[in-house]
Amino acid sequence: MEPFAALWPNKRSKTLDWLVNETSRQPYVDNLFGELCDHLAEEGIPIDRATVHMQTLHPQFWGATVRWERGKGFTFQTADHGATTSDAYRNSPVREIFEGADGLRQRLDLLSEPHEYSIFNSLAEQGYTDYVGAVLNFASGKRHATSWATRKAGGFSTDHLVMINEMLPVMAMAFEIRLNRRIAKNLLNTYVGERAGEAILNGNITRGSGHTVRAAIWNCDIRGFTQISEKWPRDDVIASLNEYFDAMAVPIAAHQGEILKFIGDGLLAIFPIEDDDGCACERAFEAARQAVANMRDLNRRRMDQGQSELGFGIALHVGDVMYGNIGSQSRLDFTVIGPAVNSSARLERLNKELRRRLLFSGPFVEMCPCGTEHMVRLGSYELRGVAGPMDVYGLKDEA
Repeated sequence: MEPFAALWPNKRSKTLDWLVNETSRQPYVDNLFGELCDHLAEEGIPIDRATVHMQTLHPQFWGATVRWERGKGFTFQTADHGATTSDAYRNSPVREIFEGADGLRQRLDLLSEPHEYSIFNSLAEQGYTDYVGAVLNFASGKRHATSWATRKAGGFSTDHLVMINEMLPVMAMAFEIRLNRRIAKNLLNTYVGERAGEAILNGNITRGSGHTVRAAIWNCDIRGFTQISEKWPRDDVIASLNEYFDAMAVPIAAHQGEILKFIGDGLLAIFPIEDDDGCACERAFEAARQAVANMRDLNRRRMDQGQSELGFGIALHVGDVMYGNIGSQSRLDFTVIGPAVNSSARLERLNKELRRRLLFSGPFVEMCPCGTEHMVRLGSYELRGVAGPMDVYGLKDEA
């Protein structure tokens, strides 16, 4: 392979003008890269395939790749954590760039024997003649990679490489802006939830700012967690918590609920009610039933592996909550407060006393008629700190 030298053109590119002046309203890197490749192709650069490989901050993904092909448009693919230990990554020219190379070039039409990088052999078989890889240097110090390939006889000319190279610094700036916003959104969604994250990104960060939301409120925790945390090895406790939270969180998200916080072994979530209808309560009810089923499956697997079962309790209530920024001047929490939140927490604690996994308040049942055929009234109970007794319901199949 020969080095990819930095060359600069004598004439201004129309694509560069477009990238600088006409892309400010394009928020997504994948769309922007696809449009950039289309513009370069229209300007006469014989690219038939191009990729950009970026690292990100995400709890599930190490990074992402956008691939563009002439006539097919672009595709977006994520890479899981641990991708850098895979054979596909180690056997890739992109690795060289991530590890420090400023660029590389390989004439695919001149390969006399199979190359150590299988992608070169594959592209050569598909009729590609030339491959160029280059680094995208971000202001943060992060290195990302891009590649360009052509089927043109004789490969890229010097003028073609010059024009591509001219794009790289501007590409890096344009992509970094969009990637940083995506990272910010990922982190906010991960740590405060999608609804709160969107509000924060939109500027709702003043202490005390908020509004009243009517919502179905979900409270749950693990039974006997204090003893578990004292007696079990640390790693077993963390692994069990993650399994438990997966069993709860997946159905909450699938039914449009929003997890506000994890508190030790506890979880607080809401299902906002729109237009005073009961759909949110019905979604919360179905999510809770799915969570119970998930825990049944999880405990079955744990028993098969010689582990103990995880007991749990879920409570569903409904009411008005204040949703907004609460905390100190320098450390805020985007959460919900109010009597309805307190009632849901008190109701959840009743699970242990009644030996139930799932409880519903009377107000919740009134808003969720579709679930009444599965429910049974358990009685009226005084809850500590809650004015007056509360009607409490459970699932019939737990009787």
